[in-house]
Amino acid sequence: MKRARLPLLAVFPVVVISSVVAVPFVVGDHPLRWESGSAIPRLVLNGDDGGPSAGSPERDGTTASGGSSSPTTGTAKVDKVDKEWKKGMPQWGVQVYWEDNPDHSLKYVEKQARLHADYLVGLHANSVSVTFPFYTGNRSSTKIAHGDKTPTPERLGHVLRIFHEAGLRTTVRPLMDEKSLDPPTGWRGNIKPAGRGAWFASYQKFLTPYLKVAENEKATTFVIGTELNSMEGDAHWDGLVDDAEKLFGGEVAYDSNWDAYVQGPVNMPVNHLGVDAYFPVEADDDASVDTLVKGWQKWLDRKATGPLPKITLAEAGIGAMNGAYDAPGDFYTKRTVNPQVQANWYTAVCRVVRERKMSGVYWWSIYFDDNPNTKPNDKKQSRLDFAGRPKTEKAVKACFTSNYAGPGNAASP
Repeated sequence: MKRARLPLLAVFPVVVISSVVAVPFVVGDHPLRWESGSAIPRLVLNGDDGGPSAGSPERDGTTASGGSSSPTTGTAKVDKVDKEWKKGMPQWGVQVYWEDNPDHSLKYVEKQARLHADYLVGLHANSVSVTFPFYTGNRSSTKIAHGDKTPTPERLGHVLRIFHEAGLRTTVRPLMDEKSLDPPTGWRGNIKPAGRGAWFASYQKFLTPYLKVAENEKATTFVIGTELNSMEGDAHWDGLVDDAEKLFGGEVAYDSNWDAYVQGPVNMPVNHLGVDAYFPVEADDDASVDTLVKGWQKWLDRKATGPLPKITLAEAGIGAMNGAYDAPGDFYTKRTVNPQVQANWYTAVCRVVRERKMSGVYWWSIYFDDNPNTKPNDKKQSRLDFAGRPKTEKAVKACFTSNYAGPGNAASP
């Protein structure tokens, strides 16, 4: 039976602004892009609680996670979270970005998954999102395809299983790679397929095996699309989401780019909305946490004031460098390293999550092939990497161990 779909306007009042500041960023193949959309869309939610599907006790936390009935390869164990996520609790999570290498053995893949599971447990996380790339041609292409760096559903299943054994809430998040889209002018948010019906058919074919493995491994959320500004509101999403819900019994979500979110309601027929949240704040490098919080609140107030219990920050992060506050998602620029800039930003964002009674936050990011216990190589790695930066890790732990009870205690305005 199809779940009822309620407009976001029934969840909280929305103040639509006619325009949004478009902030230029250096772009490339990294999965963070910023560009104002041209349409004013509308979000439609499946179900009025914005949470995991009913009738799925292991997904909504009414029973222990338990893991898959299929054992993982080998006998290595992973640490367990302090307290497993249950419906109504905040999602304290991290985005793990995985560009698979088919030459890597399954043993290696499982070793890395255990390494990251243990690291996340050490941060007191209760959630993890596995983001991985898929590919297309140019902006007008109607083809969606695997690439050499796209993990197979089978290998993804092993990773999800290990995270599940650690007691982590799991999200599956395919993300369109942008190498072929002629960045910076072309990005996933302004694709224009020559035939939308063909594009959606190709996309559905790609997604199907990943929806099945997400169901088999008891993932809580499947993100059906991310930052696809130009495709939001297309009627084809209804059929694609309906078919996805037949294969996957958990929460079907969509992650909006930050500019599209504040510009207007986001028209996607999904259970839940995430926001890739890179709101620029004009502030000096020595700005206080209070100043950063105020900057974020001004952005959010453009959409709605008061609690936002239906919203998850699907991506949040910033480079550990000078001059980052006005371009928090700048992946490639490498100015002077400043760990305090990153730590203060994380502290501020976490405070916003608590004050707005949001569903939670996922920090961007950890790369699957990295060792999160080592200091980042700032000559080679992105300044956005936070693992191995003690000040930021301290901020994350403080966030994840705060006394915030979660959106379950927040009344919708």
